[in-house]
Amino acid sequence: MTGGAGFIGAHLVAALVAAGEEVIVLDNLSRRELDRTGELRLAGSVRLVVADVRSREAVARAMEDVTHVYHLAALSSVRLAMTDPDSCFATNVLGTYHVLAAAEAAGVERVVFSSSREVYGEACDLPVAEDRQANPKNMYGASKAAAEVYCRAFGRMAKVDVSVLRLCNVYGVGDRDRLIPTWLDRARRGEDLVAYGGKQILDFVPVEVVVAALLNAATTRLQGRPINIGTGVGTSLPALAERVRDLTGVRVGLRILPPRPEDVTRFVANVSRMHSMLGIAPPQDPLCALGQLWHSV
Repeated sequence: MTGGAGFIGAHLVAALVAAGEEVIVLDNLSRRELDRTGELRLAGSVRLVVADVRSREAVARAMEDVTHVYHLAALSSVRLAMTDPDSCFATNVLGTYHVLAAAEAAGVERVVFSSSREVYGEACDLPVAEDRQANPKNMYGASKAAAEVYCRAFGRMAKVDVSVLRLCNVYGVGDRDRLIPTWLDRARRGEDLVAYGGKQILDFVPVEVVVAALLNAATTRLQGRPINIGTGVGTSLPALAERVRDLTGVRVGLRILPPRPEDVTRFVANVSRMHSMLGIAPPQDPLCALGQLWHSV
């Protein structure tokens, strides 16, 4: 697994170990505060390879005797991708190519690639189905769209099978910097919640749903068809702010700043393919795990 020391990766590693799997994690530990694999490594269930997906040789060495690969390593911040597009391309596009090439050479059965709803860009109509043409609005979305093209090419021409999951706005225990954990932190300090533009409607999905999708994608042949991973329910920022107030008991305000041009304003996923092909029914309440995140700190 690449990126196994990060937020989603750590949850996936724990699920794989609980299922009795041996896991090799390749991670550059660029966010050392999120490395939660330590206890599992001590138990002998996880081997950590400190390396970067931008190194083709390191990826190839880590791929030896591997049957399935979960590729989560990425420069995953829209803002960082805009300020450092070279690193975004090298990590998200070239890094994905390295993973696919190494998987083909090692005879890996399947690669599960974590893409993003950012590949769609700004959608006119909601919900958005997987056959909607990619039209990314920012550098991060462009890098994920380009990586998907390589996934499709390897899936058609190579022996390795590649599954592509397009993740919506994932949240859960262990996350930081993104909207929900940032707002909870501000509420804990009694500070106003801050939104850029304020008109966003987003599809928030608990990390547990994403982990279940990743696991099922590793054992299901998707025949090259990407799958949205979300809840299919849109949440406005004022509605999210009210849920934060209700949960925390802190009556913080909502301060609206000017919109940022790189931000997608409205996105809700069509999740019928997730349900039919992966057997996952999304929760009716997309914010059902909000309390778990609040009480985890």
